[in-house]
Amino acid sequence: MSYGWRVTPDPRPLGKSGIMVSPIAWGMWRFGHATVTEGRALIEAALGAGVTLFDTADIYGFDGSGGFGDAEALLGRIFAESPGLRDRLVLATKGGITPPVPYNSSPAYLVEALDASLKRMRVERVELYQIHRPDILTHPQEVARALEDMVASGKVGAIGVSNYTLAQHQALARFLSVPLASTQPEFSPLHLEPITSGLLDHAMAEDLAVLAWSPLGGGRIGAPQDSRAHAVCTALDAVAVEHGVSRAAAAYGWVMAHPARAIPIVGTQNPARIAELSGAFTINWTRQSWYDVLVAARGERLP
Repeated sequence: MSYGWRVTPDPRPLGKSGIMVSPIAWGMWRFGHATVTEGRALIEAALGAGVTLFDTADIYGFDGSGGFGDAEALLGRIFAESPGLRDRLVLATKGGITPPVPYNSSPAYLVEALDASLKRMRVERVELYQIHRPDILTHPQEVARALEDMVASGKVGAIGVSNYTLAQHQALARFLSVPLASTQPEFSPLHLEPITSGLLDHAMAEDLAVLAWSPLGGGRIGAPQDSRAHAVCTALDAVAVEHGVSRAAAAYGWVMAHPARAIPIVGTQNPARIAELSGAFTINWTRQSWYDVLVAARGERLP
């Protein structure tokens, strides 16, 4: 990374899939409770901010006792009332969480889960389908077969995984004839595990798109509660003030500045905050400013 380096808003490939996506995604995990009008306005706000990749899942909307599929169902109602909108989105969804079990990646279940998601969203195909969380009781060869069948059916353009460890990635890839396009870990200045575990190195080596969920540390970057979060926010604020952007935009920019070219999934349901996303592309990161955030996150100097 050279001095004055900045992330550009240009589309980039989703791994080896050939699908082009925006460098920031918009996530729908809190989307299911909006009205059709509100939901459409949020999607339009994201599109207006340059977002093309939209991330949802069958579990989104579940509150512990009900609501499974609500986010996908709302999206389906929006598509039904807004012809042509679906064609403007690169649509990603996930499956494999089955409360209260909690996980099922058996081929039989994944076939049902995909079809149910497509029916709720009223679409025939999604660009990306990901296993939401690893199912310890399903052999990776079985998972591979299910994912390959999804692509062969034409219902899925590319496949990925979410919350997989490095070893789980390697085991699944061993049995796949279709390359994984993406990995979706938690990654933020307050969650460095993808850096320390080697997952981001693996993603670069295998040309995996990294979709970073919770890039604001589950809200802790907006409202720090401990000394570590305060230190990280201080380092981010120094960048934000220098470039006239929000702290959130600085956090997204920090995630994107890693050479793995991670794509932060923004979960805000506030159109005004969605509009702030463009600020992430105006930051000139230096090695010093990026490492200042990392050191604050580590809580100790680098060796």
